[in-house]
Amino acid sequence: MKRVFAVLACLLGLVCDAQAKAPNILFAIADDMSHASCYGDSFVKTPNLDSVARRGIRFTQMHTPNSKCAPSRAVMLTGRNPWQLDQAANHQPVWPEKFLSFVESLGDHGYFTGFTGKGWNPGVHPKNRLLTGREYNEIRVDSVPASGIHSYDYADNFGEFLADREDDQPFFFWFGCKEPHRGYEYGSGVKNGKRLDDLDFMPSFWIDGETTRNDILDYALEVEYFDDHLGRILKQIDDAGELENTLVVVTSDNGMPFPRYKGHTHEFATRVPFVVSFPGEIVHPGRVCDDLTSTIDLAPTLLSVAGVASDESGMQPMQGRSLEDVFADQSEGRDRVLSGRERNDMCRPNGWGYPVRGLRRGAYLYLRNFKPERWPCGTPEAGFRDTDWGPTKSELVYKHVGTVAFDLCFGKRPAEELYDVENDPECLQNLAAMPEYAVPLKKLRQELFEELTAQEDPRVIGDGDIFDRYRPDRIPQYGDLVKKTKKPIQMPKNATR
Repeated sequence: MKRVFAVLACLLGLVCDAQAKAPNILFAIADDMSHASCYGDSFVKTPNLDSVARRGIRFTQMHTPNSKCAPSRAVMLTGRNPWQLDQAANHQPVWPEKFLSFVESLGDHGYFTGFTGKGWNPGVHPKNRLLTGREYNEIRVDSVPASGIHSYDYADNFGEFLADREDDQPFFFWFGCKEPHRGYEYGSGVKNGKRLDDLDFMPSFWIDGETTRNDILDYALEVEYFDDHLGRILKQIDDAGELENTLVVVTSDNGMPFPRYKGHTHEFATRVPFVVSFPGEIVHPGRVCDDLTSTIDLAPTLLSVAGVASDESGMQPMQGRSLEDVFADQSEGRDRVLSGRERNDMCRPNGWGYPVRGLRRGAYLYLRNFKPERWPCGTPEAGFRDTDWGPTKSELVYKHVGTVAFDLCFGKRPAEELYDVENDPECLQNLAAMPEYAVPLKKLRQELFEELTAQEDPRVIGDGDIFDRYRPDRIPQYGDLVKKTKKPIQMPKNATR
């Protein structure tokens, strides 16, 4: 009998030790990715991302509050909306000293933290602080599938990180792949075995043809490069016997770097792939979550699963809330998301941005454009630089000025936009001026402004133009950007759209 009790005590001790061990966290973030094969996107193959979804949850309505690199990543790191982050609401900012990142907090609570590739960028980092952990970027690959792909060996750099960790120390690792950010090697998708005729993705506001199809397939190749390194990293964690105690998050910072996606506020531009696995902690793995969720929820989620209470995190109060209710299949009240933007790239006179706030609830997306007299993508003279240059953009701005497609991608927008995204997923028909939609328009406008007031958004409660006065880390002169526009865009006289 004593032996039985001894064995039971031993087993109970092992169970308690296992429960007490903090989980590892792998955060894999692509740069400018909107697609993955588990979302039905057959022109990309992402078996490793798909495997994470099969072991956990695939979110179909995860949105970033800002579809641009630096502010989107700042949101993830702080759990706050961009308009709550001072100058970090803009692209290329100086990081405000008062904001601690959740990675720093994890490090303060015993985690070994590191990153490879792109962490929080572009912007000026605070001195002597590691916003995404210690950098691991020394190991390079001998060759890449296309010339636009970076030479970081993300997976082997993760191996170096893992080797530096002390035994049994929980780790957080930020796999910040620089793909599929532009630029791409034109034709690299086809060169690596893809076929133009097999492409089944073509928004109606682009020009369908060989140029655009090649551009999309070149993007797809880089998405697959991200997925390949993800698979190699997951295998290393598994080989180390740590996968069963590792929370894995795979996502992107914002939409694909194409017209009307990256940097913009339409529903498809802010929605990002987001899959999570967490063995033993996710109820009914393999589920799909259709709730409206936001990347402001990332920081509170990871801190909570790591056992770091919000009042002990050292961080500013977070707007997001932990996704653990979704993990438990008991989510409630996740029925809206907010979005917005301030200054992305410096492509307007005086460093002006293009301020927008948006609210998605149910079938509707409401957008308030605070400065409709400004160009959403920057001025034509500066090359509409708020949309990344590439073949799809060049096709539109040099061959199709004045068309509906051009206007949708680059034209000016009214003060208010309202879309039924369930029946109009491309946001083509603005309902804001239609009398039959006056009631939902009024309700959404009121709800948005009430919430922004509660969140103390300067754009709503005070000096919104402060976002224009914040200086970026690099201050290009507007006139210099105009001069750098290689080929001027010939706009019709007196064009307003």
